[in-house]
Amino acid sequence: MKPIILDVDTGVDDALAIAYAVRSPELRLLGLTTCFGNVPVDEATRNTLYVLERLGSDAPVLQGAQEPLRRKRKEAVRHIHGEKGLGGVLDIAPARKAERQHAVDFIIEQVRKLPGQVTIVSVGPLTNLALAVQKDPGIAEWVDQVVIMGGAVRVPGNVTPHAEANIHSDPEAADTVFRSGLPITLVGLDVTLKTLLARDALAAWRRKDPELGGFLAEMTDFYIDFYESCLPGAGGCALHDPLAVGVAVSADFVTAEPLHVQVRLDGEELGRTGELPGGRPNMRVCLDVRADEFVKHFLSRVI
Repeated sequence: MKPIILDVDTGVDDALAIAYAVRSPELRLLGLTTCFGNVPVDEATRNTLYVLERLGSDAPVLQGAQEPLRRKRKEAVRHIHGEKGLGGVLDIAPARKAERQHAVDFIIEQVRKLPGQVTIVSVGPLTNLALAVQKDPGIAEWVDQVVIMGGAVRVPGNVTPHAEANIHSDPEAADTVFRSGLPITLVGLDVTLKTLLARDALAAWRRKDPELGGFLAEMTDFYIDFYESCLPGAGGCALHDPLAVGVAVSADFVTAEPLHVQVRLDGEELGRTGELPGGRPNMRVCLDVRADEFVKHFLSRVI
């Protein structure tokens, strides 16, 4: 099994990614680290614990960054993920608490403990990972792979015409990570927007497992409602964060190219992830996806 750390800012698609990771026997979930993003970090931690509880998983949860490296944190996107970040389904506090260790120290500890083995899957702002490489730059050569859900290299952004949400939330953190020498695979809007979780699948979840399936379906219904408010007739939502987990399970789901990608740190293109033609590649960028194959695999695992 591949040991992974899943770095999340748990809203709806993070929750689906967590379920996918927990249910994938190829992965050994060392822990989940939390960051601000879709919601403030304390809420992301609570949501992560709650989702794990519903899944019957005791994977450790470690709280991380509360704020971007240098900027003021943006407001939570409650119109997208719901007032508490999980649609409208969060009704009780989770029974379990987060570990006392900070997320950044956990990342460093696990990479040093398992040199050359750990995959970090980051599906929120890159602040925890940036802080980890700032604190211990040497870990860059000991990480097996970093799979990042973020960026929009050859397509428009989703929070501005130029920038994707996770990168835009802390562009300096993304810049730090991109320059760190970490072995990065970027799973951005170039591929995630080609995936579609159809609303029809939610009815199947409810039939198959009224408790867990009902929970995930109700949460995802809220998310799809947002999608359809922006794209009438969409019929579903993109599986942004789950695709990053899917790439950790099998790189065969995507086609990637080695590119040099930079982050714009100022101006109206803040957070843009652009190619530097002729630059020395600093990551592999996913540019195509076997979408039907991936979605089928995701659906076979989650419920």
